[in-house]
Amino acid sequence: MLILIAGPYRSGTNNDPAVIQKNLDNLEAMALPIFRKGHVPMIGEWVALPLLKLAGSQQIGDELWNEIQYPTAHRLLEKCDAVLRIPGASKGADMDVKIAAERGLKIYYSLEEIPTAE
Repeated sequence: MLILIAGPYRSGTNNDPAVIQKNLDNLEAMALPIFRKGHVPMIGEWVALPLLKLAGSQQIGDELWNEIQYPTAHRLLEKCDAVLRIPGASKGADMDVKIAAERGLKIYYSLEEIPTAE
């Protein structure tokens, strides 16, 4: 499965780069265990951050950021088989889960729920 890891990125950070990086680290901490279960992990920021740089975004929340950040995850969800929602308040991650549910994707809330690929 291609599994989108959804959780806090910007939420609750007051745009503090150190806190945002910690949130990204928390998302990325889920990637290797998912890979080791035989799946392909995906994080929206892995796609969005290079696009934001290429587009010339100057700061979190600017016009380019809004054009790219959340739509990236929504487009990825068109290709994903499942979502892993990690803990923490996040409007974006909650929207990812809502979209995934509408599309009938599997939604997991812990690594232990994700089956090992056969």
